[in-house]
Amino acid sequence: MIRDLEDEILGCTRCSRLIDYIRKVAIEKKPKYRNYQYWGKPLPGFGDPNAWLLIVGLAPAAHGGNRTGRVFTGDMSGERVYRALYEIGLSSSPKSESRYDLVELKGVYLTNAVKCAPPKNKPNKEEIGSCSYFLKKEIESLPKLKVILTLGRIAFDTTTNILGIDGKFSHMAIYSSNRLTVVASYHPSQQNFVSGRLTWGNWISIFYKIKTLYTSHNA
Repeated sequence: MIRDLEDEILGCTRCSRLIDYIRKVAIEKKPKYRNYQYWGKPLPGFGDPNAWLLIVGLAPAAHGGNRTGRVFTGDMSGERVYRALYEIGLSSSPKSESRYDLVELKGVYLTNAVKCAPPKNKPNKEEIGSCSYFLKKEIESLPKLKVILTLGRIAFDTTTNILGIDGKFSHMAIYSSNRLTVVASYHPSQQNFVSGRLTWGNWISIFYKIKTLYTSHNA
């Protein structure tokens, strides 16, 4: 079950560089969050255990998920994810601010390819490979899963490697393997929005496309 896997993720100490980093960040903190009690541990996924949609990001943000204790929570990338899910009717709120708020996701589960925030947001090859164990187990633990949305190249490559898909990353690329469809998107980072690589229009269009895919799966 997906809930049992969350406990396993919490107890993971495989990548010493990452564990040391997230603990250090939780102690030193960002000045604006100096009164905030940071999570500072590996970060499990969050959402509906009966999800048909899995969204896979790169890793928790050092002062986002590593602070709040919930994936895609506490940074601007996460705000874009929740806002889009709310717009297509899969989140009870357009924003998640804390693991203690009452946001509910309907039909969607959120996770990352790497469960700990990496220095400079750059996990190494060994850390990505080690954490792929957990992503594989998450995919296997969602019995109603139909569509996986991958945010960025690392999330896409990790997911397609797990599923045995020979695919090339590009925005809105779609691949299928058995019962699952994998959709690729640029990561909704501030950098991608400032540069114009992503706009709100082509970001939200991904979610409407996914909703159409799910409808066709269940036609």
